[in-house]
Amino acid sequence: MEKGEIPENANDHCPGPSSEAAGKSDDCQGCPNQEACATAPKGPDPDLVAIAERMATVKHKILVLSGKGGVGKSTFSAQLSFALAAKDFQVGLLDIDICGPSIPKMLGLEGQDIHQSNLGWSPVYVESNLGVMSIGFMLPDPDEAVIWRGPRKNGLIKQFLKDVYWGELDFLVVDAPPGTSDEHISIVQFLQATGIDGAIIVTTPQQVSLIDVRKEVNFCKKVGVPVLGVVENMSGLCQSLTDFRFLRMTETGEHTDVTEKVIAYMREKAPEMQDLIAASEVFDSSGGGAEKMCSEMGVPFLGKVPLDPQLCKAAEEGKSCFADQKCGVSAPALKIIIEKLMTNYWPNEMSVE
Repeated sequence: MEKGEIPENANDHCPGPSSEAAGKSDDCQGCPNQEACATAPKGPDPDLVAIAERMATVKHKILVLSGKGGVGKSTFSAQLSFALAAKDFQVGLLDIDICGPSIPKMLGLEGQDIHQSNLGWSPVYVESNLGVMSIGFMLPDPDEAVIWRGPRKNGLIKQFLKDVYWGELDFLVVDAPPGTSDEHISIVQFLQATGIDGAIIVTTPQQVSLIDVRKEVNFCKKVGVPVLGVVENMSGLCQSLTDFRFLRMTETGEHTDVTEKVIAYMREKAPEMQDLIAASEVFDSSGGGAEKMCSEMGVPFLGKVPLDPQLCKAAEEGKSCFADQKCGVSAPALKIIIEKLMTNYWPNEMSVE
């Protein structure tokens, strides 16, 4: 075991062998390494120096966080990366959701492997200017469960940061797991000395999601990570009226598909309706949604992205929603949010672009 490396059999929330609290904190009670850690010489973690050297070639580092799972955080990370790469920036996407790595699928990279060179691990590339790293590339079976305790997860995150050779990057987007757990503490601790631009937090409109997003905002404030803004995802279902299926419910509760009849009637009797977008509130936003929460907590509100079936399809197929006109309701909303981020935080990059 290298100096500063957390043993695989350590307790959850291990402070690390090099910490002044090693072997002494409450989290160390009952750990088989407690005595060794308590008596071991302390000092700075040499891996942090290696991480700083790797990150020296990365201009901007963005964390994408969420309070809850299933709110579209990874979809946003993927589309943000696609959009930045489309602007000719050099982009890296680092997936540190160790137990639920969905980024390889959302970038169309399932089945790819990591390769090593004399410079370190090489990212898997979607395009020449968009590289990706994920534990998903390391699993022999995509259905295999990753059953790891905190210390082992943290060790892999550290390895990603110090061993992956990204080269010169304009943006490194870090897709984190939901919540405020060991992975979040580790990524902040490992990157803090190199400078983190901030965090984008993704939520859905209802209170059950916003309750946890408040915790995420407070986490960022406590660890000193600026909140770049909050995105309200799945903000109402929006799609072309002609993309809906129309059903008639029978007296027995069964459904009969009458879509063809409805579309034919619309085409004949009201052709102007074919250009309409239908919208419906899926999640309750009567509490004011993310915009009100941002106002109360003093953080920027970046905007709303509707629940668009075409965006869901693009994510399933590992494609950019900006590549064609299919994501007609979600792509413009995402573009406005990304342009707002560029204007507010990286105006110099826009002038270069």
